[in-house]
Amino acid sequence: MSTAPQIQKEWTPSSWREKPIAQDVPYPDQAKLNQVLGKISSLPPMVTPSEIERLRHQLSLVQRGEAFLLHAGDCAESFDACTHENITNKIGLILSFSLILIWGARMPVVRVGRIAGQYAKPRSSGTEVVDGKTVLSFRGDNVNGLDPNDRVPDPERLLSAYFHSTTTLNYIRGLLTSGFASLHHPRDWSLNHVRSEVLRSEFEKIVDGLSDALDFAKTIGVESDRPYEMGGGRGTLGEVDFYTSHEGLMLPYEEALTRELPVPSALKAREKHHYNTGAHFIWIGDRTRQLTHAHIEYFRGIRNPIGCKVGPSMDNEELVRLLDVVNPDKESGRVTLITRYGAKKIDTHLAGHIAAVQKSGHPVVWICDPMHGNTHTAASGLKTRDFAAIIEEITACLRIHTECNSRMNGISLEFTGELNDEGYSVTECVGGSMQMGEEELGLRYQSFCDPRLNFEQSLDVAFMISDFFKKEHVEREKGRKEMRAANRLYAELGGRSPAEPAVAV
Repeated sequence: MSTAPQIQKEWTPSSWREKPIAQDVPYPDQAKLNQVLGKISSLPPMVTPSEIERLRHQLSLVQRGEAFLLHAGDCAESFDACTHENITNKIGLILSFSLILIWGARMPVVRVGRIAGQYAKPRSSGTEVVDGKTVLSFRGDNVNGLDPNDRVPDPERLLSAYFHSTTTLNYIRGLLTSGFASLHHPRDWSLNHVRSEVLRSEFEKIVDGLSDALDFAKTIGVESDRPYEMGGGRGTLGEVDFYTSHEGLMLPYEEALTRELPVPSALKAREKHHYNTGAHFIWIGDRTRQLTHAHIEYFRGIRNPIGCKVGPSMDNEELVRLLDVVNPDKESGRVTLITRYGAKKIDTHLAGHIAAVQKSGHPVVWICDPMHGNTHTAASGLKTRDFAAIIEEITACLRIHTECNSRMNGISLEFTGELNDEGYSVTECVGGSMQMGEEELGLRYQSFCDPRLNFEQSLDVAFMISDFFKKEHVEREKGRKEMRAANRLYAELGGRSPAEPAVAV
C-alpha cells in the first residue's frame, strides 16, 4: 500500500504559498499584482457549484463506461481570438464531433471545452531568442505579450483574462440556449467549412439518419420541442450541457477565483466547500505535478473535478501517491487522468499505469491525449504533429485498455474551428483525409503555441473513434441476442442443455 507524502493538514486557498512552486511568474510590481488579485477576488463567479457538481456526476457516468468524455479546444487562447466567429466555429466543431461519437457509439458525450480561460502556457525556459535577441519567454496573454517588446509580466492582463473569459462564457451560454445546438439543423455546425467530399458524405449520412429519426419521433408524438422562433421551450433536442476548463497554471489567479460556497442542498445540506469558480474543470500539467509542490497542494483542496497529465516521466508508484493526495477519499468523478505518452512510448508505460491504479482501488476517468507526445519540428522550423502518429496513439490506447480489462473513457484534443478571411481552416498538423504535407504548413499557420487539428482532421478522428465504439456496440448487441436465444432454447428444453439427453419419465 502506498504512503502519501507529508502534506500540510489544514488546507486553505493560500496554503500552496508555503510550498515550492514550478512555472512561477516573477512580477516586478508586487503591489500592483496584489491590487489586481484583490479586484478579481471580489468579482462574481464565472461558474456555479451546481454546474460543477453536475459535471462531477456526469464524470462518474464516464468512469463507469456509461458516457464518453470529449475534452477539446485550443492549446492556448488569445485575447484577439475572442470573437463571435471564432467561438461559434469552435462550439460548432465540438458539437459535430460529439454528434459523430453519439451516433456511432450510442452513448452520451460529456463536452468539456478548453475555452474561456486557457490563456496561460508553461515554458521549459524563462527566456527565448527572438530575432537574435534574448527576451523573456511568452507565457500567454494573461501574463505578457507575444511581441518581443512586450514581455514584462503585467498584472492587468490577469484582469483582462477574467473579462475575456466571462465574455466568452456568456456568449457560449447564449449560443447554446438560443437554438444553435438543436439537432434539427446540425449542418449549420460545420459542413460549410469542410472541404473533404468523403467527410461531407459521411456526415450527411448521419444527418439524414437523424432527420428520419426525428421525423418518426414527431409523428408518434415523442418529439415535443417547439421551434425557438416560436418562443417554445428548449428541451432535450435543442440544448446540451457544456463545460469549460483550463490548465490551473497561475496559482495567484486561481486562488483569487476560489470561493467558499454552499454545496447544492440536494447533496450536502448546509455544508460549504471551496470551488474554483473560474472553470468547471481544471487540470495539472506535466510540468507542475510535483507531489510536494504548490500546484498539488492547491488542487487537493478544491471541490471541482480535476485532471492530471500522465506521461512517460511518471512512474507507477508516483501516480498512486498523487491520487492518494488529491483524492484520499476515493470519490467518484473527482479525478481524470489525461495520458500523453507519444505513439512510440505508449506501449512501454500505459499498461503499468493502469495496473497500478487498478491495484490501488482509486476510481479514475482515463482519457487519451494523443497530441502532446507527438509534436515535432518541420523542415520549415514550424512545430507540427503528424496525423498518423495521433491515430496510432489513440488506436494503441484503445487496445491496451481492452487488454488490461480497462476502458478508454474519453479523448483530449487540441483542435480549432478558426478560419481565415477566405473561410479556410488552419494548416498546422500534417496528414488526415486532406493529405496535407509539410510544405503546406505555412499557408494558414495561426497558432502561437502548439499545432492544432483543423475541421477536417478533427472529424477524421471523430469518425475513427466512432467506428471503434460502433463495432464494440454491435458486438455487444450480438452477444446479447445470442444469450437471449440460448436462454429461450434452455427454457424450451425444460432447463437442460441441448447436449444433455432427455430423461424418460
